[in-house]
Amino acid sequence: MAAPAASAGMLIRRPVAEVFEAFVDPAVTTRFWFSHGSARLEPGARVRWDWAMYGVGTEVLVKAVEPERRLLIDWDVDSDPTEVEWRFEARGQATWVTVENRGFSGPSEQQVASALDSTGGFALVLAGAKIWLEHGIEPRFVVDRHPDARVAGWRA
Repeated sequence: MAAPAASAGMLIRRPVAEVFEAFVDPAVTTRFWFSHGSARLEPGARVRWDWAMYGVGTEVLVKAVEPERRLLIDWDVDSDPTEVEWRFEARGQATWVTVENRGFSGPSEQQVASALDSTGGFALVLAGAKIWLEHGIEPRFVVDRHPDARVAGWRA
């Protein structure tokens, strides 16, 4: 049996250059995913992403950047690393984006649970990117996903 992996995909009706940039530039990504990113995604960079509303963050290591085609990172570098790969396919003035998260650790039941959780999370991220890039609306999917886990006193 193959190791479990998370997978999500979404058609975003914006040109591939714009969609790709939304994932490498934290000034854009913060509009639909995390609350702060320490730097752009560049090959070899170690970047910190934070979700202030939950008081959590993670370090990622950028393994590959192929402009307008592919991003590859190691996620949770310091604790329990997994690999995340985005692929971008131009479809006229739209872009088909896929995300795969793989390399989960632990017993098989834990790997499956992690893959399912990751699939849901990345589906929300892609839906948020779609709404932001197509309509300029900041979706509150990530902020509102776990309202009981928000940091006390955090204001939206």
